[in-house]
Amino acid sequence: MTRTAAGRGHAVVLGAGIAGLLSARVLSGAFDGVTIVERDGDTTVGLVRRGVPQGAHLHGLLDGGRRIIEELHPGLTDELVAAGAADGEPLRDTSWYLHGRRLHATSTGLRSVLSTRPLLEQVLRARTAALPGVAFAPPATAVGLVRGPHGAVGGVRVRRATGEQTIDARLVVDASGRSSRLPAWLTTLGEPAPVEDRVDVDLAYATRLYRRRTDQLGGRLSVIVSTIPRSRGGGALAVEGDRWQVTLAGILGDAPPADAAGFTAWAATLPVPDIAELIADAEPVTDPVPFRFRGSRWRRYDRLPAPAAGVVAIGDAVCSVNPLYAQGMSLAAQQALVLREWLAAPGPLDAGSYYRALAPVCRRVWDIATRSDLALPEVDGTRPLLARVLDTYVRRVQLAAHRSPAVARAFLRVANLVDPPAALLAPAVLAAVLRPGATAPLPAARDHAGTRAR
Repeated sequence: MTRTAAGRGHAVVLGAGIAGLLSARVLSGAFDGVTIVERDGDTTVGLVRRGVPQGAHLHGLLDGGRRIIEELHPGLTDELVAAGAADGEPLRDTSWYLHGRRLHATSTGLRSVLSTRPLLEQVLRARTAALPGVAFAPPATAVGLVRGPHGAVGGVRVRRATGEQTIDARLVVDASGRSSRLPAWLTTLGEPAPVEDRVDVDLAYATRLYRRRTDQLGGRLSVIVSTIPRSRGGGALAVEGDRWQVTLAGILGDAPPADAAGFTAWAATLPVPDIAELIADAEPVTDPVPFRFRGSRWRRYDRLPAPAAGVVAIGDAVCSVNPLYAQGMSLAAQQALVLREWLAAPGPLDAGSYYRALAPVCRRVWDIATRSDLALPEVDGTRPLLARVLDTYVRRVQLAAHRSPAVARAFLRVANLVDPPAALLAPAVLAAVLRPGATAPLPAARDHAGTRAR
């Protein structure tokens, strides 16, 4: 397929999650028509969809991702807030704990918009449906690819209750998530399938919603308790509907209970008491809901010498990382920009060039997530010497961020995918991290913010 044909053809997006909706936004500027194929229909809008197994659990839209989505859909941030999403600045309006201590409560220049996954999808889907030439197909399940007249992929086969049909397309974008069947479909067509990089952590979630009062958490909008250096963590976010969304997390088989009494007791074992104190006198809205995540997976399409023409993958269908680090939606947004640039560049629409451009974007997020997981000796994986040295420095950064506002600001901006990891090596940050006493424990009585030490 040539780029001169892109503006005169039809594209199909498989999946109506964040990656799929953002892909449709980008494709709408390059194709006359875009069809989104999704198993879940309109009746699930605003609800936890069957196709999003993590949909009931805590989702963090990092500011790096929020800025991209705002660029693609101007005003969407304010629309989310108007729909009930909480809005604040990290570290000041929320609390982040690493190694059992709160990061310094300083200004970061970041914006946190806190909502449930269903609300974000609902608002984004409405924006997508309003785009010229974009349409949602009746609910259907994609079951395979078909060849076009020139040997490239030329469409997708879908199955509905009424039977099977083919939707022709000049480009198919697979945004179907971790459960993507694209490798198997490519093999069926005689095309090579990618190898996978994996790091397994056996993550387990349990999530419960509670009624929210403004006097809870000292007026803060959220609290995040990192698993570092233990295997347990959690988060509580103020979300629409005057509710708290509370997620408990454990790795390496340490699963939080999905019963009410066990959920409450498990929260009390976290290294800081904020979440346990919050839910102790909060009114539950739902029962705890469990979720399991085996591990991070990167399908290395970028290593294929000649990927199939006419089809590309995006989002979790390519790279899916440990959701503890809240990078998934922002990674999908970054990949959407790669897709846009690929469509706009001169020359043939070569899938190989797309995947090569995608690889550095995936690499940055992959390294952050998997190296954090590999810091635990029980997690299987390769630990190169340079990575171990850098991990030692990052641990010092995390500890120094308890005391130093400059380090806390730099760390959180990197964690939010706004600044590159190299920002942690800036002279001012490096000096603060390596200064004698920078990583010493805070005084036992009270921390820097004047709250009880954790």
